[in-house]
Amino acid sequence: MAVVGESAAGGQPDRSALNAADRLRAGEPPFGVYVHWPFCAQKCPYCDFNSHVRFGGLDGRTGWDEARFLSAYLRELQHFRQLTGPRRAGSVFFGGGTPSLMQGSTVAAILDEIARLWELDQDAEITLEANPGSVEAGRFRDYRAAGVNRVSLGVQSLVAADLRALGRIHTVDEAKAALKIATGTFERTSFDLIYARSGQDLAAWRSELAEALAFGPSHLSLYQLTIEPGTMFEKLHAAGQLVVPDEDTATDMFEATQEMTDAAGLPAYEVSNHARPGEESRHNLIYWRYGEYAGVGPGAHGRIITDGGRLATVIERHPETWAGLVEAGGHGITELEPISREVAADEMLLMGLRLREGLDLHRLAEVGGVRAGGETLARLVGEGVLESVDDGRLRAVGPGRFLINELVRQISASFVKAGNVAESIT
Repeated sequence: MAVVGESAAGGQPDRSALNAADRLRAGEPPFGVYVHWPFCAQKCPYCDFNSHVRFGGLDGRTGWDEARFLSAYLRELQHFRQLTGPRRAGSVFFGGGTPSLMQGSTVAAILDEIARLWELDQDAEITLEANPGSVEAGRFRDYRAAGVNRVSLGVQSLVAADLRALGRIHTVDEAKAALKIATGTFERTSFDLIYARSGQDLAAWRSELAEALAFGPSHLSLYQLTIEPGTMFEKLHAAGQLVVPDEDTATDMFEATQEMTDAAGLPAYEVSNHARPGEESRHNLIYWRYGEYAGVGPGAHGRIITDGGRLATVIERHPETWAGLVEAGGHGITELEPISREVAADEMLLMGLRLREGLDLHRLAEVGGVRAGGETLARLVGEGVLESVDDGRLRAVGPGRFLINELVRQISASFVKAGNVAESIT
């Protein structure tokens, strides 16, 4: 006897038996939950994330009322459960800010509530971003006891002078000690480095990356320094007080990164992320595969699916204002907007082209109701910036890896209606 909503032949969903939300979710990546912790001990001059420094708070130690914020997180999670309905969550990600400034009991309470509201996979990936300072590292066992099984360390540099220039408050020795503690505490550990820093040349980056690879990591996030609007680095750069490597040097650093990580068995599965096979960040793959996730906490963004279609959510950025909104109305959502199929197609294109596996063109037709123009694709493939893969995927290659936004512009301009495939899920 076939289960309701499945075909007797192959166990595939019978879309005629599903509600509108479930029809949209058919073939989607697993559902995830993102929790944004907005507080930091110090604001880094390159950072444009929603992070806030607090001193002299209500508890006299941290600069924030952690009990108040925990209560707000729990209430906002409950509101998102009302929006999404029952779901099975495959991942939870604590980002920031500096989530490792949270008490272990706070992390445990949030995870317990997520598991109560949604069905949490037994092997769910639960990641917490951490700074490698001694205070945060001292809490690692508490986080593991709370249920965290993956930690992502913001090392950023293994050069003492560059750590200071980046505004980091940990030392190289603290970073190495934290890596040792993390790998002995959590099932999976990743760490971040920033390259193309001021005064850095190709040889220096090769040496630093070799040192990083010698730790034997299973996952690395390697980001080129970008000058983000509204940051202290933008002001210094505009004043000529911060000089970063030129485009050719930065490109050479990127190519060296691919060469060295490939040789170490950590190929890039996304433009800036490298992992041993099977060690990819499952939560971040939800974003890049254009899946569904609830985003809670100050400044968090989300993409959820309801009977009304795909919705984009944006949360109030200011921490105390957010907490007040949640206390008054159960959530801090400031934007809850339907995502048109045209916008969904562009977002999916932008995310998918960042992946080594590429963009699933059949799913693009289902989600966005479009297909890319054949002449445009043929031209871009001929120019060596795109590659068409046998399983119906499209990926950026060669110089195209540096031109994602331009590729998106050209491919999006070539979109034509996909026809019956798209109509089948409206």
